Amino acid sequence: MSQDPKPDRRRFLAGAGLAGLGVAAAGVSRVALAALPEPAIQTSAATAPPLQPKSGRPYNPVVTLNGWTAPWRMNQGVKEFHLVAEPVEREIAPGMVARLWGYNGQSPGPTIEVVEGDRVRIFVTNRLPEHTTIHWHGQRLPNGMDGVGGLTQPQIPPGKTFVYEFVARRPGTFMYHPHADEMTQMAMGMMGFWVTHPREPHPHIAAVDRDFCFLLNAFDIEPGSYVPKVNTMLDFNLWTWNSRAFPGIDTLNVRKGDRVRVRIGNLTMTNHPIHIHGHEFEVTGTDGGPTRPESRWPEVTTDIAVGQMRQIEFIADEEGDWAMHCHKSHHTMNAMGHDVPTMIGVDHRGLVEQIQQVVPDYMVMGERGMADMGEMEMPLPDNTLPMMTGQGPFGAIEMGGMFTTLKVRRGQKPGDYSDPGWFKHPPGTVAREWTGAVPAPERHKAAGAPSAPAVEMTVRKPGSHQGH
Repeated sequence: MSQDPKPDRRRFLAGAGLAGLGVAAAGVSRVALAALPEPAIQTSAATAPPLQPKSGRPYNPVVTLNGWTAPWRMNQGVKEFHLVAEPVEREIAPGMVARLWGYNGQSPGPTIEVVEGDRVRIFVTNRLPEHTTIHWHGQRLPNGMDGVGGLTQPQIPPGKTFVYEFVARRPGTFMYHPHADEMTQMAMGMMGFWVTHPREPHPHIAAVDRDFCFLLNAFDIEPGSYVPKVNTMLDFNLWTWNSRAFPGIDTLNVRKGDRVRVRIGNLTMTNHPIHIHGHEFEVTGTDGGPTRPESRWPEVTTDIAVGQMRQIEFIADEEGDWAMHCHKSHHTMNAMGHDVPTMIGVDHRGLVEQIQQVVPDYMVMGERGMADMGEMEMPLPDNTLPMMTGQGPFGAIEMGGMFTTLKVRRGQKPGDYSDPGWFKHPPGTVAREWTGAVPAPERHKAAGAPSAPAVEMTVRKPGSHQGH
């Protein structure tokens, strides 16, 4: 995990003229500008440690997977944040960097954590080349703070700073994102997470030992390029958690016996069935807040629709390295060639020899399935991830996209989120090759026999399309 985010004063001052021009033009004096909280800028994609509250009401902070929490200051009883909308560079995974738009140096922006009943003031400085707003997805607030450009407020022009202020009225899991040129700005990665902790012990909100959160998002970035295609509606080729794809997504590291909460928000254009191996969980919270205990039931997969938030909770009582992923298979792969024909069962041998006379390095892929792509190192365009990748203790993992691992260890210390390494399986507990005799199946005796007498078919082609 990286260190706590620090305000990058030099970088912010580099754009202070722009921000200052915007605030002054909006009618705010330079004295007021000097009163703005300095924004913290994050340059790392590593998972930051939980940011313990140093002021305001106490709470147990969350851990944002491959992300961080925005620092704040208390100003006469108001919790103040400063978000800067700006172009950013985000490492999707080692070997690939995307040029996105985000907040405070990263996509997604920092997680905002507050306590139920807090009055919150958020300064938003726009360093984008076009106007923007921020919608506080799921919050109950005054209509004029809802962030819908043209409907509830004027857009925030480039170079300007606007202020949002409201009371965090109910505990739960929320998101924030633009409501101005929304398709473009969300396709470019502009979004963030928001958690409102309960002010007092809540009958439907349990205390947990680990509290993780991340957003589901997606991009369409051509192999070898850096900028997403913003006009894509559905056919995205990079499925990410917090703008990271496997093997770039950090693992969820917990202690055996921990009560674990995972908060997930979906800002893609499709649903995602999120599946955890080795444990049953309950959905303890939805968009509307905590669920009543009598409404919960055990599951191993929960579907999260577009624009929804879900909280799931479980006891991590099984040691091991457990897969956690979206159960749509193409969402656990990186950019792929959809137009490649299926070659399973096709004998390439004669064809390969002829092609290798022209292209000596030509290789056969796919006639036995696609596993070769996970096992072999193939040359790729610059700034591109393999379609299936990742190495585990037993070989190629053959995954990508929305995939990571839940690591449960009895020796993990409370508050220690570091990666404990690969699980050491007790002797005799790993699937192994059977070396004894394998009897032939009964169906083998009938293999190849015709299932019915041959019948000669006579085909009559239609002479026109009448009746269709």
